Amino acid sequence: MMMDSLEAALREGLAVLGLALPDAAVRQLLDYVAALERWNRVYNLTAVRAPAEMLTHHLLDSLAVVAPLRRHLGLPPVSVQVPEGGSTAAVRVLDVGSGGGLPGVVLAIACPDLQVTCVDAVAKKAAFVGQVAASLRLPHLRGVHARVESLAGPFDLICSRAFASLADFATWSRAALAPHGVWMAMKGRVPHDEIAALPADVEVFHVELLTVPGLQAERCLVWMRPVRAESP
Repeated sequence: MMMDSLEAALREGLAVLGLALPDAAVRQLLDYVAALERWNRVYNLTAVRAPAEMLTHHLLDSLAVVAPLRRHLGLPPVSVQVPEGGSTAAVRVLDVGSGGGLPGVVLAIACPDLQVTCVDAVAKKAAFVGQVAASLRLPHLRGVHARVESLAGPFDLICSRAFASLADFATWSRAALAPHGVWMAMKGRVPHDEIAALPADVEVFHVELLTVPGLQAERCLVWMRPVRAESP
């Protein structure tokens, strides 16, 4: 019964977000929550323990960025995207400080046309993402145990969720960013102080407010890119 209620809440949240995911993806999201809860008992992947809270605080919170992400990458909405098996997953996404795979695993499930790499400095967290990729049959998802500074890329989009200050996020991951890539930072309220503290060669080109179904908290996306040198 718990799984039925979780599925109903997930489908309701997807409808609010305007995401038309196939039934197979909905099942994968629910299986991911089940795996997160199971592993969390031993490996302490997240402070959120109850599956219902995982649904709102983790799944729907991560799903809320799918439409903005696809729009900024110039990709079609998920309702008309290329189905899995028909895509080469050419767009490369790096999830920095991914922890238990948030938002990386959720993005990989909802967007099979993305090649998603989740990096974390904690081995057990990267191992969990690898296990999820294998058990849910997500060949375009991988977990990497490393510090982000050691990754070379290039990645078209580098994202983070509650990872570090904007300045540290951009500085540590810059070597992995493709020449025309962008950063997407998931934040709570708009971090005006962090934006003001960015290095001069990083610019914020958009701040997007988000509404997460069932979550009474402020959420936003901060979009950044390197300052482009002007042609003479």
